[in-house]
Amino acid sequence: MISSHTTNVAERAKAIYSRELQAELEASHPNDYVAIEPESGEHFVADSFGAAIAAARATHPDRISFVIRIGHAAALHLGGLTN
Repeated sequence: MISSHTTNVAERAKAIYSRELQAELEASHPNDYVAIEPESGEHFVADSFGAAIAAARATHPDRISFVIRIGHAAALHLGGLTN
């Protein structure tokens, strides 16, 4: 179960992304990842999910960040191909 705090972080980060970052990042960093730390509003762009989180944690080790894959509906796609 996802905590209300985690849900709040995700909602705030998504709002920051759509309001302040989306247009710029989709033009300059398509398919990369952005970790958004909503307390500070800081964001960290990297070419992998892990690198984006690592950058956010290095700066804000005691805070939760939310990762968005730039230009995609989801940060990760799970599943496989069927024949």
